[in-house]
Amino acid sequence: MSGPGIIGRPSPTRLLPFLALTLSGLCWGMGFPLGKLALHEVGAAHMILLRFAVASLVALPFALRAEARALFRSPPVLLAGFLYGVAFLIQFEGLTQVTVSLAALLVGAMPALVAVAAWILREKVSRASWIGVVAATAGAALIAGKPEGAGTPYGIALSLLSLLVFLAWLMVLKRAPATKDPMAVPAVTVLVAVATILPIALFLHGAPPLALGPVAWAGIIGQGVFATFVATAAWAYGSSRVGSAAAGVFINIEPLIGAIVGITLFGDPAGVGLIGGGLLIIIGSVIVVLGERQAPATVSHGLGTD
Repeated sequence: MSGPGIIGRPSPTRLLPFLALTLSGLCWGMGFPLGKLALHEVGAAHMILLRFAVASLVALPFALRAEARALFRSPPVLLAGFLYGVAFLIQFEGLTQVTVSLAALLVGAMPALVAVAAWILREKVSRASWIGVVAATAGAALIAGKPEGAGTPYGIALSLLSLLVFLAWLMVLKRAPATKDPMAVPAVTVLVAVATILPIALFLHGAPPLALGPVAWAGIIGQGVFATFVATAAWAYGSSRVGSAAAGVFINIEPLIGAIVGITLFGDPAGVGLIGGGLLIIIGSVIVVLGERQAPATVSHGLGTD
């Protein structure tokens, strides 16, 4: 298993984890705008249920492999799937009361949270990374404190709460058993997540409506395939091969894409607080990346092997 350091000219093998993390950020970034399209016709809980149902259909062939089947007895993987499902339920309930760009930019606080969690877990976090953590946290606080019509306090609170649950998911994934099959952990995670979401959605809201328009179904299918399964698989591969803080910064691709789409296509308001907070988040995350490159490399154990 390789560490996060890239010395001299990077080899294709060492670049693959970062390409995978970039792909996951791009796919996750489309989750908010696609979700907003679907939310015009279906509630948040039902949308997440249908989204994960689509993802589970894609994941099922991979989950039937022998190595993946064994993971259904792994407490870290089961817990990761549970947290993943709950996090999305909370996040998209919050999205019903905030704009696409605001929800996306708040996700930009995740690299700071990941860096703090990495320090708690005794991974090396440099002084420069801590400066980035402070900047990203200040940006998230600025957005949350001055949303400028982009969301309600309740929606912002739910969005921030979902980040804490996602952080727990990321940390639990680090404890997942090593596997030769890179698709094993993400496939099982998705199936456990849909098993978590199903009873919650049915109990609170009943059976989901299926007579939806083509735009809503396009949003749901796009979320299920790309923003859920592909993003989860790409993250599982990349994050298992670099340090936590270095991987966490790639989450900022999601708020960047979400904010651009929200402002340009959905007409979201872009006030000084939103733009200023977003810039602080992005700048802080870049500083975290630079700080991690300067820090001594540590090997991250968990999902998969080279």
